[in-house]
Amino acid sequence: MHAPLSELASVTADILARLRVRAPRVHCITNSVAQAFTANTLLAAGAIPSMTLSADEIGGFVAGADALLINLGTFDAERREAAAAALEVAADEGMPWVLDPVFIDRSAPRAIYAKSLVAQKPRAIRLNRAEFTALADAEPDGGTLIHYALDTLAVIALTGEIDLVADGARHVSLENGHPLMARVTAMGCAASALTAAFLAVEVDPLTATAAALLAFGVAGEVAGARASGPGSLASGIIDALYALDHDTLVQTARVR
Repeated sequence: MHAPLSELASVTADILARLRVRAPRVHCITNSVAQAFTANTLLAAGAIPSMTLSADEIGGFVAGADALLINLGTFDAERREAAAAALEVAADEGMPWVLDPVFIDRSAPRAIYAKSLVAQKPRAIRLNRAEFTALADAEPDGGTLIHYALDTLAVIALTGEIDLVADGARHVSLENGHPLMARVTAMGCAASALTAAFLAVEVDPLTATAAALLAFGVAGEVAGARASGPGSLASGIIDALYALDHDTLVQTARVR
């Protein structure tokens, strides 16, 4: 039985506690700009990142991981080859994986490639409004999110000023975060990686995805209250995520 979404803050604290105990490894095929911040986000939450793209070793790295992230921010041949190898292993292992179709609204070849990846059944897709329109050929609203989730059998996580998370039957809105998060590169990439980590320890994909975004949003809000600008916000989110606890989540979360 799924936990009520009204209890998401407490559920998020429970998932985070399990993540810290289990320390799942998330293999990240991500863009070159995002790698360090993504790795530090995973480490702060209690997960273990790996990032190799080498054709000689990626199969072994993914086989030993608990979840996979494929991020299209750097759309090069090496990453596409690595993604193909990684997805083959993930399918064999029944491993949860997250698609982050970065900038597919700006590149037709990238959008075509992203649609081919959706056919390989990601557990969750995290994207912004423009990326959703390019991927689903529809404007994002509550109905189209649910329909696209039904069509793809993936949880759809539409992030922005308000985050919307939907599967084929349920949806939730998350209103945490801070405006300065838009001034730091790789925020979305890191949120996608954190989603993969939560999927590694929580069997309900919608709960895992919503909880990951809630944890990241609350950490961003806590960090934003202390930050003097984008630089201190970036380091502050790492610190806030590391220190995130049940009380902070319950007191800060805005879930609808």
